[in-house]
Amino acid sequence: MFRQLLVLLLLVSASVQANAIKPGQKVDLVVVNKAEAQMQVFYRGELIKSYRIAMGDNPKGHKLKEGDQRTPQGRYLLDFKKADSAYYRSIHISYPNDEDILRAKALGISPGGAIMIHGQDPKSPLSAEEAQKYNWTNGCIAVTNRDMDELWQLIDPGTPIEIWP
Repeated sequence: MFRQLLVLLLLVSASVQANAIKPGQKVDLVVVNKAEAQMQVFYRGELIKSYRIAMGDNPKGHKLKEGDQRTPQGRYLLDFKKADSAYYRSIHISYPNDEDILRAKALGISPGGAIMIHGQDPKSPLSAEEAQKYNWTNGCIAVTNRDMDELWQLIDPGTPIEIWP
């Protein structure tokens, strides 16, 4: 029994070390699972790290219009970084894409925009951990400021992001 436990601990330790973020590490894919409120970052198909996220007040379904409190779904690019964001730091998601624009135009609505991965609300009375338990953004993807610092180093502009229901 003790030997089995020791082997299990060694395997878990090796797995954690293999997925540890290395200095200068970059990722080549970001995947968001809205149903699980989770964002994962990958390099060459290998999971590097998972993050707890907060989204808009109405996260189910694809973002259709400005103000609907939804996070878009599909494949986009993380196209630029904003160091002086109102929410600590932010990385812009290339929403709306051509398909989103056409859909909104056909419906006679504005698709909205300015969807970001960003840090915490500086006006929130909640701790970083408490804030991640609630969906409070206008459709963005929020992480703690500590997580945002890590993502800032891992993600370069041009990195794809896939957002799934």
